[in-house]
Amino acid sequence: MLQFERISERHRLGFIGLGHLGSRIARRLLAAGFPMTVYNRESDKTKELAALGAEVALTPATLAGKVDVVLSCLADGVAVKDVYLGTGGVLRNARPGTRIVELSTVAPETSRSLYQEGRQLGISVLDVAVSGSTPAAEAGTLTLLAGGERPVFDTAVEVFGAIAKQWFYMGPSGSGVAMKLVVNTLLGLSMQSVAEAVALGSTLGLRRDLLFDVLAKTAVVSPVQAAKLASAKAYEYAPQFPIRLMLKDFGLALSAAARADLALPATQAAALVNAAEFRSGGEEDFSAVIRRMEQAAGMEPAFSQLS
Repeated sequence: MLQFERISERHRLGFIGLGHLGSRIARRLLAAGFPMTVYNRESDKTKELAALGAEVALTPATLAGKVDVVLSCLADGVAVKDVYLGTGGVLRNARPGTRIVELSTVAPETSRSLYQEGRQLGISVLDVAVSGSTPAAEAGTLTLLAGGERPVFDTAVEVFGAIAKQWFYMGPSGSGVAMKLVVNTLLGLSMQSVAEAVALGSTLGLRRDLLFDVLAKTAVVSPVQAAKLASAKAYEYAPQFPIRLMLKDFGLALSAAARADLALPATQAAALVNAAEFRSGGEEDFSAVIRRMEQAAGMEPAFSQLS
């Protein structure tokens, strides 16, 4: 295994993918003093970072040839494969010794494939899955779940410290994203349970404001759920973690379970509700299932759409 020095402000970072999380993570890294080159498929998303001092690359391949460390936060496995192995050409153009910190939530086998391809070229790849929504990304309080080679993970602590409150080494390549699927399965299931509890309270005639306020103060509701209840009480579903991404992660978890011949009945049911809400259109937070179940409590047609 190649020996690496600790990543510091002497190293230029490249950041690919400036969406909900990526733009905020990149901004924090810039603020921490790391020199940075950025790329996004929709070039208008690079303007804010350029104003803060980032260099803008015209292609992922150009970026890869200029930097010491490549970070990416992409929509799905298809995008990751295209950026690194396909038309994006990152692995073909990165210098030997480049380190990759891949932040996207993808299937563990996608991360392992990227790791193996990089290793053949003298490029080290970490899968560092991100747990936390946009407010946590803005505040630098994300949780990071990493897979790959432990010595490489240890060199990235200054990068991690700029964007997260805690980070965990989970094991070999693919382990970081595997843990993220575990975490997000629980996240999605817990939100569906809150939504169903709210729907039950509504059918039992409880006053809506009291139902939301008191439920949020009980021991069975986590701080994340309490914050979502406060937003849902105000009918506010602006995307902090879009429902399309929750649905994607449910799909990854269910696919992994199917390959292992493991039944996840509650996850399957929650995924159906997420899918129905996603089809209703609009870019909304995954907590919009609360509204959907509220509608189900009083409107039979809304509930029948889940079947």
